[in-house]
Amino acid sequence: MTKIYHAHLWGSREDKYQYLLENDITTVEWTELNPQSPFYLFIPQNTDYKTEYEEGWQLSDIFNFQSMGLTSGDDEFLYDFSVTELKKKIATGLEKSQIFHTDKVLSKTKRWISKIVDKDWRTSLYRPFDQRAILYCPYVLERSRSELNQHFQLQNLGLITIRRTRENINTQFFVTDSITDKSIISSADNANVFPLYLYPDSENKQGSLLEESPINLSQAFLNILQKKLGYIPTPEAIFYYIYTIFHSPTYRQRYAEFLKIDFPRVPLTSNDQLFKSLSEKGQELVELHLMKSKKLNKLITKFVSNGDNTVTEVTYKPDTQRIYLNKNCYFDGIESQVWEFKIGGYQVLDKWLKDRKKAKRTLSFDDVLHYQKIVVALKETIQLMREIDLLIPSFPIK
Repeated sequence: MTKIYHAHLWGSREDKYQYLLENDITTVEWTELNPQSPFYLFIPQNTDYKTEYEEGWQLSDIFNFQSMGLTSGDDEFLYDFSVTELKKKIATGLEKSQIFHTDKVLSKTKRWISKIVDKDWRTSLYRPFDQRAILYCPYVLERSRSELNQHFQLQNLGLITIRRTRENINTQFFVTDSITDKSIISSADNANVFPLYLYPDSENKQGSLLEESPINLSQAFLNILQKKLGYIPTPEAIFYYIYTIFHSPTYRQRYAEFLKIDFPRVPLTSNDQLFKSLSEKGQELVELHLMKSKKLNKLITKFVSNGDNTVTEVTYKPDTQRIYLNKNCYFDGIESQVWEFKIGGYQVLDKWLKDRKKAKRTLSFDDVLHYQKIVVALKETIQLMREIDLLIPSFPIK
């Protein structure tokens, strides 16, 4: 029977070259692998908790429908920080006949430009806590994902995650209530969105929207939940519970090996009080991440400026707990754990500012206030994650 072996080689290029010069296939320290179905991984994997993890419900089995986020095909042109700026940029581009960077889209210019209407100027969740204006024209975007985004024309929630992560992260969870970019939580991996409600397509179907929209949860999942709790909770309560589980530090660490390779699984509880308590924490998290929590109004940082708020550098100084955006302009009172906090592959506070540095942007009053609220949201998230772990007696959840 064929045997499979694996070896890692870490270090600088020079160290690797030296090791390879001094060793061959007979002297390398190999680890024998035993690839398991269904993924047959050709790397070592800690399978200590595999059985208990697989007892949970996979997101793709909980939700009937999910889709990847949208792909613009040209972020630089089709996105901007506000609708006003986006309209101006596109109008200027049209005047110069320099619309896109690709000939394929350039050839479509005359056909689609006359079709732009007011409803095409939309807001998309571009990066964590970073809403951008977008020209949302299905005939312009590379992948509009209209089959997904029709469900966000009315009030809705969407769970964001990644199926397989190239970055080997376990922080790939966020929430949306609007159309969402595929790179929302990672530049390396495409994000999938699981909407809570499904609405009919009002443009392509006759009749008005249903007064009571169907929930996007499988009947098999609801049956199991009813069996465990004795009743079926509200769709929002279920959504919040799932979101809470994904923000448990113990869950992320314990099942890190399995979160890399497929949609995450949700362990269910038969303890009604635990379900309700976790759901309440999830609601707090969702409100924070959608920037709707009242806690965001209690700022914990100060902004010091000499009058020029242009982002020319992004430097964090842990000794003073300051983030500088130019030589004399900084946010004060930001703890290291907040500065370092990641959602998906992005270090949130760093990413938000560096995107504006790249755009040579000067922060407005609203920009500064928004950034200060992000700091609050992250600090509160860290605290809630601690509280979640205190609520869960043990894993596997009973």
